[in-house]
Amino acid sequence: QVQLVESGGGLVQPGGSLRLSCEVAGITFSRYAMSWYRQAPGKERELVAVITSAGGSTNYADSVKGRFTISRDNAKNTAYMQMNSLKPEDTAVYYCKARYGWIAYWGQGTQVTVSS
Repeated sequence: QVQLVESGGGLVQPGGSLRLSCEVAGITFSRYAMSWYRQAPGKERELVAVITSAGGSTNYADSVKGRFTISRDNAKNTAYMQMNSLKPEDTAVYYCKARYGWIAYWGQGTQVTVSS
């Protein structure tokens, strides 16, 4: 049974930081590219960041470049996203996704709210 479990979301003030984690079970984690998406109320789900299976390459949405950092620990079957300098417009449900070719699995999401 494949499981992706996100954690680390919460309420933070503008300018603050959060670190999201995505713990994965049931697949060979090191084969899968990992990505983070987010979906704000009334908006479509958007890609935020992606990291290759070995962690050698990353890519980010323009809106988070320089503020967010995606990483992974293949020994712990876990992907992370460090989010700094958070803005109210970063408020959304954040989802992680594992992808290998045409196979993809999603987590259940974690809420991030940036508000004073």
